[in-house]
Amino acid sequence: MDTLTRMRAFIQVVEAEGFSAAARKAGRSKALLSKYVRELEDELGALLLNRTTRKFSLTETGQTYYQRATELVREIDALSETVRESSSDIRGRIKLSAPRTFADAPIGQSLIDFAAAHPDIVLDIQLDDRFVDLVEEGFDLAIRITRLDDSSLIARRLAPFRVPLCASPALIDKHGRPRHPRELQNLPCIVDTNSRFRQNWPFQERGLPITVPVNGRLEANSPLAVRAAAVAGLGFAFVPDFIAAPELKAGRLVTVLDDFITDGAGIFAVYPHRRYLPAKVRALVDFLAQWLKENCAGEWGRRD
Repeated sequence: MDTLTRMRAFIQVVEAEGFSAAARKAGRSKALLSKYVRELEDELGALLLNRTTRKFSLTETGQTYYQRATELVREIDALSETVRESSSDIRGRIKLSAPRTFADAPIGQSLIDFAAAHPDIVLDIQLDDRFVDLVEEGFDLAIRITRLDDSSLIARRLAPFRVPLCASPALIDKHGRPRHPRELQNLPCIVDTNSRFRQNWPFQERGLPITVPVNGRLEANSPLAVRAAAVAGLGFAFVPDFIAAPELKAGRLVTVLDDFITDGAGIFAVYPHRRYLPAKVRALVDFLAQWLKENCAGEWGRRD
């Protein structure tokens, strides 16, 4: 019996929190899993699990071994999958996390088009505006619309975008066009509560960051709702350009304070740090990058 099989058995027991549960999940006998773990401990010369009739726990050595073994098994599985898929059709399940903003916007069509183009892929899309833990929650990939700061992840920028400050022409007629961000403190604003900045809006002046506190009659955790409120003249609002584009094109919204808007945001594909990215995930990332390049360059522009 090879070490990898024993290692997999140990991981299954730890993740199921017991031999009986692991046996049911893996379709193996409890005695066989116990044998594999015992042989692994004998091979290592160290106790990995504390076993009693009522209690199950990892030793300190077991905890360290589990963390490293999990990483190694993932890399081995990813490498095997890459080799297999390099000479066969792309197939399998992709567990993807994406913000509702991405799925609700026209660019969400990219995911539908990918699924249509790859009938052997099961695309499991889970929409959530929070930043999921890709490793802990078992995601293959996440789409993030942000300025990316987490260096523990591998990221590929699929497309740049800006978040202009928008307002309806009627609002501009009523309150005037602001000439400096600080004027917004005395003007009605609409707050997207999904934004990490919330009521403290970021701008730049002569290359230096400034923050302006704002208030308004409406707050929402949806850029689509914020856009609708801005069109209705309820206030000034930050709206991502890929959301604002139709209203800007139709003249129902205009941008203000363009010279003070910060850059650097992007639509990113992020995935756990792995040497070998599964071919199915690579195919999705490549597809999204190409789709955005072909379908969005004319609508809201690329700023590479």
